[in-house]
Amino acid sequence: MTSDKNMENEIDKFIKIFPLPIQKQINKLEKNELIEVIIDLGRPFKIRLKEDEFEISKRKVNAKDLLQITKKLSGFGDDNRAGLENTLHRISAIRNREQKIIGITARVGRSINGSAKFIQDYASLGKSILLLGKPGIGKTTMLRELARISAEDLNKRVIIVDTSNEIAGDGDVAHYGIGNARRMQVASTHLQHKTMIEAVENHNPEVIVIDEISTKEETEAARTIAERGVQLIATAHGNQLSNLMQNPILCDLVGGIEPVTLGDEEAKRRGTQKIVLERRSPPTFETLVEIKSFNKVAVYKDTAATIDKILRGSKISPEVRELDKKNNVMISKKTTSNDKVENLQVKKIHPYAIDKTRVQEVIDESALPFNVTTKIEDADLVITLRPHFRSKKGPLKEAENNNIPIHILRNNTRTQIFQVLSKIEISDLKKRQNDSINAKLEEVSDLHEELEKQYG
Repeated sequence: MTSDKNMENEIDKFIKIFPLPIQKQINKLEKNELIEVIIDLGRPFKIRLKEDEFEISKRKVNAKDLLQITKKLSGFGDDNRAGLENTLHRISAIRNREQKIIGITARVGRSINGSAKFIQDYASLGKSILLLGKPGIGKTTMLRELARISAEDLNKRVIIVDTSNEIAGDGDVAHYGIGNARRMQVASTHLQHKTMIEAVENHNPEVIVIDEISTKEETEAARTIAERGVQLIATAHGNQLSNLMQNPILCDLVGGIEPVTLGDEEAKRRGTQKIVLERRSPPTFETLVEIKSFNKVAVYKDTAATIDKILRGSKISPEVRELDKKNNVMISKKTTSNDKVENLQVKKIHPYAIDKTRVQEVIDESALPFNVTTKIEDADLVITLRPHFRSKKGPLKEAENNNIPIHILRNNTRTQIFQVLSKIEISDLKKRQNDSINAKLEEVSDLHEELEKQYG
C-alpha cells in the first residue's frame, strides 16, 4: 500500500471540499471503505462505501452547496471532470440544458502498491497489455501501478498519456503513485489520439500507458504505436473479451473480424460453410486481462490464438489469478466444456424466384458476407423480383410478418444481383447480426459464469 499518512492526507483533502456538516458525518465512517460521495440538487447527500450505500444526512443539497464545492476544484474539462491538485480524486459534473451544474459524483482515488501483482510478470515480457473490466473495479489503479513498475522496477522509459488526469493526478506535478514514469496531459479529450502519437515521436518511450481507449482514432493510434515496437499498456471500455469482439470500433484492438471465403476443400475440412468470419490482422495487444474483482483476474496471454479459437468454436483456457489471504498469487486454468461450437456465421439470404446457384456464385466470387438458405425461417434477408414482391405470396408474406428485410432486383442477372447485395446497408442486418454474435459467443459467457462459480 501507499504510505498510510499520505493516503490519509489525500482523503482529508477530499472530505474538505464538502459542507462542514457533511464533513463531520464522513469523518465518523471508516475512511478506507469510502468510494464515492453522490450529490444531486434537491436530494440528500449520499455516500457509497465498498459494501454499502446510504444517505449520510437528511439535509438536501442546494445551489450554494454545489457552488462552494466547485470553487475548491480545478476547472472542469470538456469531459466534465475536475480534480484536486496532487491527488487522484475525480469529481464529475452533471449539467442541465443551460450547462449549469446540478449534480456531482466525487470519487476517491487511491494509489495502491501491489495492485498489479497479478500480472507484473507479463509487463516484464515487453508485450502490450489491454485491461478490461466494469467501471469502478480498479482498472485505472492497476494501470497506474503497471506504469510505476515498468518505470522503477523494470527501469523502462514510460510515458503516460493522461487525458483526464486520473492516472497521475491533477496539477502540473505528477502524483508520486506513478514513480519515475513521465506524464503528458491532454488539452481536450478528442485530442488523445494525437497526444499518443506525439509521445512516441517526441519523447522516445519504451512504454506508453493510456486510460480508456474508446474511439476509432485512438484505436488506430494504438496500432500505429504498436507497429513501431513500443509496448502499450491500456484500458478499454468493455467488461470482457466478448464485449470487445462485438464492438465495431474497438474490435481492431484484438485484430478485427472480417468475412473470408474458403476454398471447397478447406470448408469441407472445417465442416463449415464457405464464408466464415476470421481475424483480420495481428492484435494490437498481445495479452488481454479481464479484471473480475480487486483480487482476481482472468488472463488471455495470447490474444491472437484466443480470438482464432473463439471464431472456430474451439475451447479457450484463460489463466485465472487470485490473491489469497497471505497476498500470494494463486494461478489456475479453466477450460470451456463446449463440445463443438459453430463458427460465427455470416448472414443468410433467401432468394425467392431467383436462381439460387447464380446468387451463390456471385457471393463466392465477390466475397460478400452472405450465404444462401432455402428456408425462409433461417433467412436474415430476402431478395426477389418486383412482380413477385407486389403479390407478396407464400415466403414473401412470411418474411414481411417476421420483419425480415426484402430487397428487390430489376432482373435476374449476375450484375443486378451483385449491385443489390453490395449496396445493402449494414443497418438492415444489425439487430440480427448482434443476436447471432451473441448466440455464438454464449460459450464465452458461459465460461465467465463458470469462473465466477468456481473461483468467485
